[in-house]
Amino acid sequence: MAEYKDPENTILLELKNGTVVIELLPDVAPKHSERMKELARSGAYDGVVFHRVISGFMAQTGDVKNGKDPMMMRHAGTGGSDLPDLPAEFSKLPHDRGTIGAARSANPNSANSQFFINFSDNNFLNGQYTVYGRVTSGMDLVDAIAVGEPPADPDLMVSVKVAADV
Repeated sequence: MAEYKDPENTILLELKNGTVVIELLPDVAPKHSERMKELARSGAYDGVVFHRVISGFMAQTGDVKNGKDPMMMRHAGTGGSDLPDLPAEFSKLPHDRGTIGAARSANPNSANSQFFINFSDNNFLNGQYTVYGRVTSGMDLVDAIAVGEPPADPDLMVSVKVAADV
């Protein structure tokens, strides 16, 4: 088993070609970090598609309501979880390559379950979206996620686990 600096705040995101390791930042965004762990532990993220993937920008996933059922796939990106929305936890952390940001509607306090992984430094997002994690290993796997809005043959999160539980 691999060693992690803080297994309780490390997410193992299994893709078709391997595992992406994400370090959560509970000191910066405690509510968002806790939500990701809660949804991972419940299995809600398992099998959810990457519904919006823009080359050179980001890969978005986490619609646990509409992102699994093929009949609902056209609505992927419009839902969240049954849990309440989260208040914004903006910080001075930049949206650099590999950071995890909370997806939301126009309302800054509407983040729920969806998140995105930045393919590049997207500093125009700074101060507008909550940064609550960063990829520490497996960014090459993220770079290989099928592109599209939505992708014709979307990649999915095979499983999402908290390292402390594995």
